[in-house]
Amino acid sequence: MNATDCAMNRLSPIPTAASDTAAHPWWRGAVIYQIYPRSYADSNGDGIGDLPGVTARLDHIARLGVDAIWLSPFFTSPMKDFGYDVADYCDVDPIFGTLADFDALVARAHALGLKVMIDQVYAHTSDQHAWFAESRQSRINPKADWYIWADAKPEGSPPSNWQSVFGGPAWTWDARRGQYYLHNFLSSQPQLNGHNPDVQQALLDVAGFWLDRGVDGFRLDALNFAMHDPALTDNPPAPDDGKPRTRPFDFQLRKFNQSHADIPAFIERIRKLTDSYDAVFTMAEVGGEEALSEMRLYTQGSTRLNSAYGFDFLYADALDPKTVAEAQSDWPDAKGTGWPSWAFENHDAPRALSRWCAPRDRDVFARLKMLLFMCLRGNVILYQGEELGLTQVDIPFEQLQDPEAIANWPLTLSRDGARTPMPWTAQDEHGGFTDSQPWLPLGKDNLSRATDRQECDPASLLNLTRDLVALRKADPALREGTFETLLADDSVLAFRRRAEGRSLLCAFNLSAQPQAWPVKAPGTVLIAVNGAQPGSHLPAFGGIVIEEEA
Repeated sequence: MNATDCAMNRLSPIPTAASDTAAHPWWRGAVIYQIYPRSYADSNGDGIGDLPGVTARLDHIARLGVDAIWLSPFFTSPMKDFGYDVADYCDVDPIFGTLADFDALVARAHALGLKVMIDQVYAHTSDQHAWFAESRQSRINPKADWYIWADAKPEGSPPSNWQSVFGGPAWTWDARRGQYYLHNFLSSQPQLNGHNPDVQQALLDVAGFWLDRGVDGFRLDALNFAMHDPALTDNPPAPDDGKPRTRPFDFQLRKFNQSHADIPAFIERIRKLTDSYDAVFTMAEVGGEEALSEMRLYTQGSTRLNSAYGFDFLYADALDPKTVAEAQSDWPDAKGTGWPSWAFENHDAPRALSRWCAPRDRDVFARLKMLLFMCLRGNVILYQGEELGLTQVDIPFEQLQDPEAIANWPLTLSRDGARTPMPWTAQDEHGGFTDSQPWLPLGKDNLSRATDRQECDPASLLNLTRDLVALRKADPALREGTFETLLADDSVLAFRRRAEGRSLLCAFNLSAQPQAWPVKAPGTVLIAVNGAQPGSHLPAFGGIVIEEEA
């Protein structure tokens, strides 16, 4: 029996439609599956994943029961930052396929009941974008002010002390114009002038292009970098908090190169456009020291974005009760407060199992982690391979692709270790990802967790994930209910989810030792992992969800 036979023998038929209602929009409480196309599935044997490969593997995602997919960038790009340096917003890079391939992907996803989200990168472009090529030619051409240009100081130094995320000054000299241009990331990612109404309209036109092709939502990359202080005021030094500083960027408080007060007005233009299409979901990515206040600002009320993508867990050294409780309390169920989206892993952050538990505990911890994830209030964003329990792969320097890791070696953990290809077939040298040498190694441990091995194992993390997604989707208390913390000590987290007359007690032991049972609550066990059951103790890494008696 092959992997597909195993899955179809166990599961209900894949849904063919998704419903939207004004009272319960599809995205509120949704489970969203992030796809890094370069590493998902290779259809043409060049070692790099592509859109036809994604389309061919959409059944795997549909069988998880998730609501939507989010595709990381697949646009035309020189790939200096693997697609986040866009050279053409309205076309597909040839390594990923064609616009026709994208259209086929959307059609297949919709047929399977999956919504489709894509990234939009509005803070910067590639230096190979036609807009920048025109802008750099002179100070008087039609796109002269589409990017951030500034004269040198009298002695020739950059216009301000701003530093780039990837290391070094955020300014690069351009002899064509005899000026510096701003780049908050790589020097090949010049900063768009988000203050310029023509730039805003051009970006809205880009969004409209993809909406017209059937896209159901957007993740807005690095949105708080969309506008800067036009006065180019120097950033103040950051106080020493004792944390390692691996980049000049870490020595500053980023007060003036980002997070300008005019960003919400642009956001409202985006929301007005997306509201003109039915059920389109918008989610901001916002990082930095002021992330929470900015996320709340960008999602405030009904005229801004639907949700914000929290970083609370992505770089956390441990999954502990207080971190979870605090993250949830930051987004109260109050009128006018936005709706959060959570991720434990993504293409930029190390795999959670490699951060949060000892190797010997990974199998049991993965089950606990997935149960807790599906019980959070907010949207849940699964990163590809998380349903398999993939871990961080140690990529040797000579095989690194990540420009940030190469520039800051060895102090910056490579993002490549979380971008390794999906293992589909354990018996295949390249995991069924490709017929040739993959662009990054899969990692021996991850190969052993391949999809085909987990399909036919009823106790696998893959099959548990399917059950947990189904539970979340079926229960209004888990999908949209209120969140009340009952206990968050050093080891045990207990909270209550409530909606539509239902009350669920969720309890988790996040330690490797048994702990006292946290809350007495008679009821029916809906699901439990690692031997948890009502009684005097929660076992090590035990988790349980109980439907409380009325």
